[in-house]
Amino acid sequence: MTDIKSQEERSRNMAAIKGKDTKPEMIVRKYLFSKGLRYRVNNRKFPGSPDIVLKKYKTVVFVDGCFWHGHEDCKYFRLPKSNVNFWRHKIAMNYARDYANNIELELAGWRVIRIWECEIKTKAKREETLKRLYNRITGLQNNPIYQPDRIDGESIAAEPEATYGEK
Repeated sequence: MTDIKSQEERSRNMAAIKGKDTKPEMIVRKYLFSKGLRYRVNNRKFPGSPDIVLKKYKTVVFVDGCFWHGHEDCKYFRLPKSNVNFWRHKIAMNYARDYANNIELELAGWRVIRIWECEIKTKAKREETLKRLYNRITGLQNNPIYQPDRIDGESIAAEPEATYGEK
């Protein structure tokens, strides 16, 4: 199937897609700021230029777009029908780069948290995801006095650390 736009139009559209200060990033940043957390944004000194760097907690947060980072089994990730080999390769390289950045940051002693765009797209999922993020950053889930909310009958604190690429 051919593209309905000319090569110049498609190039202009793709160039307009933002790499930072995206809506999902802004939602996460506003929530963390409202909870009293202070952070740096898009710090290029770190591998992968994390979207949020919280030095106090030695934690970095990436807010990944489902399409660009290949979120499998997600309704927002679908390979384009044209130029499939290019897109498959590009997304695979993004995935590999993200994995390498995770390893490098973890070896340097940083905790890496990745949030998928689809986890904060709807208001219902957003609140749950942001609470869990805040608790992971501040370490509340490791506090024996802390009584976490329950989601689907399971404790948030009992949730295993998600590895990149898992839903």
